[in-house]
Amino acid sequence: MYQLLEAFWSIIVYPIIYIFPAYAANGAPVLFGGGKPLDMGRKFRGRRVFGDHKTIRGTASSLIAGLAVGIIEYPFFHYMIIVAVLLTVGANFGDLIGSFVKRQIGIKSGKSFPVMDQYGFFVFALIFALGIYRTGMPSVYGLIFITLLTGITHLLTNVGAYRLKLKDVPW
Repeated sequence: MYQLLEAFWSIIVYPIIYIFPAYAANGAPVLFGGGKPLDMGRKFRGRRVFGDHKTIRGTASSLIAGLAVGIIEYPFFHYMIIVAVLLTVGANFGDLIGSFVKRQIGIKSGKSFPVMDQYGFFVFALIFALGIYRTGMPSVYGLIFITLLTGITHLLTNVGAYRLKLKDVPW
């Protein structure tokens, strides 16, 4: 029984706790974003850098949400502050890189870009966190689990946000 509980913890529960700062960072702009575009309307090679949907308030709320989760987790996992910072910054970087690439290849703001929309924030969050600070890293099975969970969660939360009229599109 102990081994079953340990496996459940290490493959399911702990990886969710670990990645949650990135999830919070990714979701916060839906609730708190809007306002002035982060790129201030600037263009690169004749196209917007990020577009209207990446805003100063959205980015700030993303950073605050991810760090707040890290602060909440800190009493239980003392390394989570540094991990939360890395996951949060990585998630923001990945999201902005995705928007930049979309604009540069001609995908309009708000249009779907499969895989990058679902996993850009996640991949860069893990690259930042695992590439710099490996303490507390989930097991390989835990990483596989949160990779699958991210795709499912992204789909469900975006459809939910769309139905609640928090987003203009369901992706």
